[in-house]
Amino acid sequence: MDLETYHNKDQIKVVERFFDLPLDYNTPNGEKIRVFARNLIPKNKAKTEKEEKDLPYFYHIPGGPGFEVGLMGSSGFASEVFEDFLQTLWLDPRGTGLSTPISADTLPAYLKSDQDIADYLKHFRADSIVKDCESIREILIGNKPEEEDRKWTIMGQSFGGFCAITYLSFYSKGLKEVFITGGLAPLIDHPDPNYEWTVRKVISRNKIYYEKYPQDISRVRDIANHLEENKVVLPSSGNLTVRRFQQLGIDFGMSGGIDRVHQTVFRAANDLELFGKFSSKTLQNIEHNQSFDGNPIYAILHEPIYCQGKASRWSADRIVQKNPQFSWAHVKKLSANEPIYFTGEMIFPQMFDDYANLRPLKGAAELLAQDASWGPLYDLQQLAMNEVKVSAATYVPFELSQETAGKIHNTEQYITNQLFHSGIREDPKDVIKRLFQLSRREFA
Repeated sequence: MDLETYHNKDQIKVVERFFDLPLDYNTPNGEKIRVFARNLIPKNKAKTEKEEKDLPYFYHIPGGPGFEVGLMGSSGFASEVFEDFLQTLWLDPRGTGLSTPISADTLPAYLKSDQDIADYLKHFRADSIVKDCESIREILIGNKPEEEDRKWTIMGQSFGGFCAITYLSFYSKGLKEVFITGGLAPLIDHPDPNYEWTVRKVISRNKIYYEKYPQDISRVRDIANHLEENKVVLPSSGNLTVRRFQQLGIDFGMSGGIDRVHQTVFRAANDLELFGKFSSKTLQNIEHNQSFDGNPIYAILHEPIYCQGKASRWSADRIVQKNPQFSWAHVKKLSANEPIYFTGEMIFPQMFDDYANLRPLKGAAELLAQDASWGPLYDLQQLAMNEVKVSAATYVPFELSQETAGKIHNTEQYITNQLFHSGIREDPKDVIKRLFQLSRREFA
């Protein structure tokens, strides 16, 4: 384990930790990858190295798949956690951030074919991430004399919640307590049920959007028409197609997202009126709102995170095609007051043409979409017998979350329709307060 230490301006000790861990845990002595986690310790919580070592850990697994954690300070979500937990560890899951990040230009040179790349990327799902977590736990606190001191508390946000449930399934003896925000994963073996619910929710959000901004019906149609008739290249060399513009609807699932999408549409339509094309600033803004180029795992493993022994077969694409309101080829033939719908948090095969940094991964993505050899992510029998406290903040999709909560013993929820998927960022004080109240299990 390599580490580097300094103090930030908030009087928090920062320990940058690197761990050399197996790429494939079935061959533990084989190829290694480097995994990074940032340890934060408020100076007022421990004055000596021994006191630091005695502090319990709060271990955070971020959303995604495919996203890292930036440097946290003493405000927002992190500050709320520091009130109850004395030291925190923030993971960059394998393939992200500083943890052997995945991109077409950083893949090992020995990967010569699409099949080689696909086989390599299969080691970057929740099952491997959780094994990394367990390895790190063993390194940091596995030698403590008391059994309870060898356990830690984890929190999973969104996809991090998926990882937390995998952790509960196979390595619950290492866990003291689990918190989940927006990540009560549907316990399914392929993604179709998830996207059936997601598409219904996205349709609902589109209706709210167009009711709030009815003039955007014609604006979005004009934008789609322009994109169909003109090749528009983004600053990163990706193509801004109708499909890619529709993907801005991913923001509908976040607080304030409907208003942000409107501002993008408003600006793009204004550009067309003034210049007959999109300004460089508009193109820059659109690209900034789409993270797939910089976080390719988010695209290439988005659907396989649900798969256990079944192939995803481009689930979202198949299900979206059932509703023609998502198709510009269909909507453009309808009357001018018919809107084209934005899509949501979904992955489509065409993205591996439209995003410059995804193009080299197109062949591997197709192989992974047709792969049915995925291993297990959950143990339903173990979850039904779970004794580790699980406290979850539940937003949407509500129905699938309730099915999951009912299958994990010792789970309590804070349920609200006032927050979106970004609730932990938008109102961290309330969410963390509610979760820690649940943790006390005081119901009288």
